[in-house]
Amino acid sequence: MPDTSPSYKIIQAVEVTQELAQAARRLIPQLTRINPPPTSAELVRMLSDGTSILFIAQDQHPAGEMIIGLATLVLYRVPTGMRAIIEDLVVDEKTRGRGIGEALTRACLEWAERAGCPQVVLTSNPGREAANRLYQRMGFEVRKTNVYRYRFPKG
Repeated sequence: MPDTSPSYKIIQAVEVTQELAQAARRLIPQLTRINPPPTSAELVRMLSDGTSILFIAQDQHPAGEMIIGLATLVLYRVPTGMRAIIEDLVVDEKTRGRGIGEALTRACLEWAERAGCPQVVLTSNPGREAANRLYQRMGFEVRKTNVYRYRFPKG
């Protein structure tokens, strides 16, 4: 009987390693061309702020482990309760289609549920068709709301 277990694992990043910093520099441009990848110092601030939980997908192979995906769960409290949003979920384009995005999303959902969040939101570019199909298959619903963005002038 063939082994059907995934060849990757999902873990929480608790420190910034050289491997994590390199992975962020490689993966974030696959997600967005607008925002640059974080520096190591920015990753340290993010991991230490207490509101951002970074999950990483590590590929398991004989040559060693390699980070092939990232997802950030942001938790915050407002007067009406706990909130959670999944941000910057990206899977290396070379490893897509193996269930890694779903596993990262599930890790975020499980953490948010344990934290007492009644729901989790995320946004996804309509052009990311596979990601949008995944989220809908997982039970996410498209909200009927206006999303606004204010950009500060560059100065």
